[in-house]
Amino acid sequence: MVRNLKAHGLAGEMAAEFVGTMILILFGCGVVAQVAAAGIGDHDSIAWAWGLGVTLGVYVASRISGAHLNPAVTVALAVFKGFEWRKVAPYALAQTAGAFLAALLVRWNYTEVLNAKDPGLTIKTQGVFSTLPGNGTLPVGDWGAFRDQIIGTAILVLVIFAITDLRNTSPGANLAPLVIGFLVVAIGMAWGTNAGYAINPARDFGPRLASWLTGYDTAWSDQYGFPYWWIPIVAPVLGAIVGGAIYKFFIERYLPAGEPLDAMPAKDFETTA
Repeated sequence: MVRNLKAHGLAGEMAAEFVGTMILILFGCGVVAQVAAAGIGDHDSIAWAWGLGVTLGVYVASRISGAHLNPAVTVALAVFKGFEWRKVAPYALAQTAGAFLAALLVRWNYTEVLNAKDPGLTIKTQGVFSTLPGNGTLPVGDWGAFRDQIIGTAILVLVIFAITDLRNTSPGANLAPLVIGFLVVAIGMAWGTNAGYAINPARDFGPRLASWLTGYDTAWSDQYGFPYWWIPIVAPVLGAIVGGAIYKFFIERYLPAGEPLDAMPAKDFETTA
């Protein structure tokens, strides 16, 4: 998935990140709305739809931007893989905007069933759009959720680095998006209890903002009344750095020399804008 992004320019890369993240959220928030508000599906359908949403979003955007679709991944690439720091904020902005628009579309499309299920637009259906400690019902506090998001995002980035590293056992550019989607399914099935596996600041903040603007007055807090919105932003970034460091110092340094260094999404070789 190595791409020479020089021909596309930053505007094109931001457009790709915007649309790719929008695809991800359309499937992710869409399936949660279907399960929570209409009772169609279950935990497994949620995990699979989120994973497939990642796969499809990566296929949409990877040729142009590398398809980070996640500010935490973008930061990890800047720290460990030479991605230009000047592009981190624009990528994060585009990702968050794509997530925001997708959540607005989900909110609009499921207006009737959401209002019928939860007329007050409360914590009961807030999880359609953003995460909560213990998914809003289990006995997990904010710091437990913070810990969980560090661990979950570390797993995400560690394995993405492995999947997209040509010196390792890479599945190749065409199959890498599918395997990354399977990775997200696995995280959802194994690490979804304590904090709903946001593992992506844009995925959480964009829909959280959309829900607040459309009637969810409790969007910024958890079920205990504490401000929660910052945890799915800060913890995934920290986790991404941890996961990238583990891969770099425990795996990458021992891979055979003299072969391609990596095939990271948006390993950016351009020198000018």
